[in-house]
Amino acid sequence: MSDGVASELTEEQFLERVTQLCAAAPSLSQLGAGILLAARLGICSDSRAFARIFGIEHALVLREVTDLAEKGLLTVVDRNARTQRTSIALTETSSDLLLRT
Repeated sequence: MSDGVASELTEEQFLERVTQLCAAAPSLSQLGAGILLAARLGICSDSRAFARIFGIEHALVLREVTDLAEKGLLTVVDRNARTQRTSIALTETSSDLLLRT
């Protein structure tokens, strides 16, 4: 999706899409679904930016990113050793899931 779609998306619409994604993949937490959706919409592509934008502790985001990577839904592209900022990318599996919802 384009950046234009992300900028036009309201908070309520974003949360509705998170709920739809959780319904389509019950193993996803709301936080995990939010991370995947934010990556898909181009809202953010790293853990620190997600934590800042959504007001969530970075440690919780890092834990969820690790879980999503273990499930094959995210690829860790880079990790800053000092700050733990983790750059992420969607996998084919998560892209397919996001297209279905």
